Amino acid sequence: MRILRTIWIYIEVLKVRETLLLGFLGLCSVIIANSSRPESLPAISLGSTLLLATLVILIASGGANGLTNYLDRHVDARMERTRGRVFPTKRIHPAEKGLVWILFLIALGLGLSWFLHPYVFLAKETMKVAAAVFRKRAICVFPQGVIASYAPVLMGWFSVRSDTTMELILLCVLITVWLPLHVWSVMVSHRNDYLAAGLRFFPMSVSVGLVVRILVVFALLLNITAVWLFFVGDYGILYLVIALVLGIAMLFSSIKLVGSHHSKDAWKLYKLSSFPYLGMIFLAICVSVLL
Repeated sequence: MRILRTIWIYIEVLKVRETLLLGFLGLCSVIIANSSRPESLPAISLGSTLLLATLVILIASGGANGLTNYLDRHVDARMERTRGRVFPTKRIHPAEKGLVWILFLIALGLGLSWFLHPYVFLAKETMKVAAAVFRKRAICVFPQGVIASYAPVLMGWFSVRSDTTMELILLCVLITVWLPLHVWSVMVSHRNDYLAAGLRFFPMSVSVGLVVRILVVFALLLNITAVWLFFVGDYGILYLVIALVLGIAMLFSSIKLVGSHHSKDAWKLYKLSSFPYLGMIFLAICVSVLL
């Protein structure tokens, strides 16, 4: 049991839920990219590529998330929401023991990504660099956060094909307008916690009223991008219905937050934006292209 607990601690430092979501997005991107190829890969070739690409993306995402955990450990220790994480609680002590594990995963991910395709390697390297410099910003999520978030989609896409299409660009745009809704909503929800930890970058540097109004704009852009994807990718009516239902839910939640400014409403928007929105959108695309 002690060995199992130790293993779980080293897995936990990789932010399991976030890593699984990124791995799922990468898996979906392989399917999406293959469906729009002039000639789809044979089933056996696609299956092996799908398994390897998903493994590489999980390793790469876990390494990047672990690196942010390590670099943010002192800030996490000052925040109520994050002080229970592995490094602040010293479940891995000294922290450098965890860093060795994280660097091993990063190196393994780089090696496997090169085996898949040089472009996959480039996307993986971009994720690592973005994760390493993510704290050095005046505006949270732009540009480093969105660059890091592109990586799983790009890795999945380039493991199957090396060209760039409007469909891929719109998938990246979707993530660009989604990420502020996901990140800034949790920062609004725990605003006092962030300020007490000494974090003053945007959106902490402006009023809550301004932030939530900006989130409504991003929710509108999210709906426009999702519908645009429908026409570009020709995904079918199933995707359109799911995208509209989820998009309206995101828009309603962001508008409700404008009226209330309540931390509970911000937290609901944050929870909605994760798998219920982004995960379901990518799942809907996969189902549509497979059908």
